[in-house]
Amino acid sequence: MITDRAYVEENKQSILNAILNGSILIYPTDTIYGIGCNALNSASVLKIRQIKQRGIKPFSVIAPNHEWILHRCITNNQTINYIQKLPGPYTLIINLINGHDIPDEVNPIGNGTIGVRIPYHWFAEVIKEAGVPFITTSVNISGMPYMTSLETLDETIKNNVDFIIYEGEINGRESTKIDLTQ
Repeated sequence: MITDRAYVEENKQSILNAILNGSILIYPTDTIYGIGCNALNSASVLKIRQIKQRGIKPFSVIAPNHEWILHRCITNNQTINYIQKLPGPYTLIINLINGHDIPDEVNPIGNGTIGVRIPYHWFAEVIKEAGVPFITTSVNISGMPYMTSLETLDETIKNNVDFIIYEGEINGRESTKIDLTQ
């Protein structure tokens, strides 16, 4: 199903339930379209890996809020300064604390890091209300160009998502990655 912002706002509770229960969706951000799911749902995370034909390269997540990041990641003054720049077009690579609740399927490399972002976009508010981290990765088969419009959406991907939140063509670029693990 292809939807828009008005549909999401009118049906917010059903969208939140779908996210919490593992639906896979395509959604707009402040940079490009993303494909994602509840990052705490291992089966859905694995399905996105299969859809994208992506090996063990880690996924990033949209954090529901700053507190979520601060409670799961190792921070220092530099890290906190960057976290305060969110929302924005950045993905912060941060070390996770021991005992975090992020499934291994998000980062199969097992190096104890996670990419986190909070887009400057209305859809980030939906994730905030869901209260869970959300996988965020470009809409493409790994190594291929990413989606900019419905016309550039790979049919294999389209046939394997539960719904698409569409806002027209987005000709942005991927978020800027900032490695704070040193």
